[in-house]
Amino acid sequence: MRTMQPALNTAPGRILLALCAIAVLTISLSAKDFVKPAARPAKTYPAHDDHSDDKVAIAADPYYTPDKAKIFSVDFRDHGFLPIFFVVTNDGNQPISIANMEVKLITANRSKLTPASSDDIYRRLNNPQAATRPSPLPIPRKNVKGAITQKERDEVESSQFAAKAVEPHTTQSGFLFFDLGDISLAGAHLDITGVSDSKGTELMYFEIQIGK
Repeated sequence: MRTMQPALNTAPGRILLALCAIAVLTISLSAKDFVKPAARPAKTYPAHDDHSDDKVAIAADPYYTPDKAKIFSVDFRDHGFLPIFFVVTNDGNQPISIANMEVKLITANRSKLTPASSDDIYRRLNNPQAATRPSPLPIPRKNVKGAITQKERDEVESSQFAAKAVEPHTTQSGFLFFDLGDISLAGAHLDITGVSDSKGTELMYFEIQIGK
């Protein structure tokens, strides 16, 4: 008697198995959790301010291009937010405190923007039409859906810069989100104050040009 060859050993069966594997991989990749970029030493970024005497450097890396922004599942730019990867490196032998650090984005027209809070971001994602800043340009952003998901909440929380101190010879990093809307980044810079040494003495302010 002739035995029947198992279905999956036939050419159509192998093709079906391969297609199933591809589908599983695609679903897995689309559902992946947010992974924060690995931070390099701050002074290796193009936009940075290095206080060599204090052995502290701070860098800012705007994520406004589609290629860089694809690490997020949320399209923050369509919601009016500019994510900036913020990096603080302490090359000294003593810890520094950034618990009282203040970061301001100064635009070319001297507008002063502070980082959005988690609640600010949640409100915008839940209600995309409720922009806190009217657009100065007659260019509408494309329609975006409301109702934030738990995955998006987790992404916002895990991506944000949250460090309160930087230990010796280490780097802390995370994202700051600015409600930039359609305001141009050209000519903008960051002002950073409130960074203190181990004795509580505040260091000179940092200034980083990011809108060249």
